[in-house]
Amino acid sequence: MRGRGPANQRVDPHFRRTSRTLARSPAERLEPTRPPTRPRRRRLAAEVRDASPAWRVLSGVFTLALLIMLLVGGLAFLFDSQMQAPGPLGRPRVVVIPKGEGTHQIAARLERDGIVSDRRLFIAGYLWTRLAAWMDDSKPVQLRAGEYEVRQNSSIRELVDLLSKGKTVSYRITIPEGLTSYQIVERLKADQGLTGEITAAPAEGTLLPETFHVPRGASRQAVLELMAAEQRKVMEKVWPERRKDLPLKSPQEAIILASIVEKETGRNDERGRVAGVFINRLRQDMRLQSDPTIVYGLLGGKATWGRAILKTEIAQKTSHNTYQIDGLPPTPICNPGRAAIEAVLNPAETKDLYFVADGTGGHLFAETLKGHNANVVKWRAIEKEMRAKAKAKARGDTPTTATAPANSAKKARAVIRKAPRRKGKQAARAKAEDAKGRQPGAAPQSGTAVKAKP
Repeated sequence: MRGRGPANQRVDPHFRRTSRTLARSPAERLEPTRPPTRPRRRRLAAEVRDASPAWRVLSGVFTLALLIMLLVGGLAFLFDSQMQAPGPLGRPRVVVIPKGEGTHQIAARLERDGIVSDRRLFIAGYLWTRLAAWMDDSKPVQLRAGEYEVRQNSSIRELVDLLSKGKTVSYRITIPEGLTSYQIVERLKADQGLTGEITAAPAEGTLLPETFHVPRGASRQAVLELMAAEQRKVMEKVWPERRKDLPLKSPQEAIILASIVEKETGRNDERGRVAGVFINRLRQDMRLQSDPTIVYGLLGGKATWGRAILKTEIAQKTSHNTYQIDGLPPTPICNPGRAAIEAVLNPAETKDLYFVADGTGGHLFAETLKGHNANVVKWRAIEKEMRAKAKAKARGDTPTTATAPANSAKKARAVIRKAPRRKGKQAARAKAEDAKGRQPGAAPQSGTAVKAKP
């Protein structure tokens, strides 16, 4: 029949092609006398049966290794998904990790605070992170103490990263300008957010008052060192940019004068002009006659002055009393801020030699003694009105007039009391006036109350 092959034709299942046995004669073609060729698949099976035992063992090892790899990969995928899964914390909160707590204690604290659902999973994630860091030869991972702000639904991976990198909540410390080093040390000692003892009190005028952000629980001594370093940076920047005609020989002299300016005025718009008055006096060899130097000479920066300065105190000679000494005092009288330092190094261009409080927190300036005396009269009238108002308030009465704000007494600053030093007849005349109790350019005997800044 058409399409049918010879009887001795067969199809090899492995090679998908026709194979046949050739007949030797026509008789053999009609009646085969030889067996057909053995199929190839049977030969392969025989080869496998005849393979060596070592091959079988190796094949089994490879198969087992493949299964283990698949199992480990699956577990790693499942563990990684647990590490990155959102945590149970419903809203941001702050957690404090005390010093000395171990990994298990920290994990228990996080579970107790509802930050992680299972402390064992957190420990496993931490150990896995440490292992990964060791294998990568990177910085060792270690949980650190501190105050941390944990975000909502933070995962275990995020928590381990937060606690191991020490990303603590910053703690703000504000030191006002014009405080003495003693007052700054006392303020830091009273701050409960800091730790440790202060091993060495800083020298006067070596600290920069500012707002600093440090980790909660930072060392008090470290804060002082930070303030000193910041002042050195400021001086390294502003000293080369100073006016070259200043009568200041060193950065230390600039700090001394800046401390006086800081105590004299708390207004930003006046610092440059007040600094200009003192610069003009230094150029003319006039005594600075600053009331805050009297206070510092008497108390050494360890107390707050809250009353008027008396003539006997003005006449008392101390190392810092600029009514009794020429030039600058030997040390600063407080720790000046950045603005006061910049004002001293670049003062206002002025011919003023005198200033007196104006009753509003500022000052009245004058170039001459005559103008200064007129300003003193104005100030005394304002001061008298303020005293009358205070007495009326104490009695419960309402004063009929008030020409000065109630808070002006807090902001009043010192009066420059004397004219330039004179020679000859002028000096004799000045001595005669002093003998009569009338100081040229001075206010009445009661003086001006000088208060340290809060």
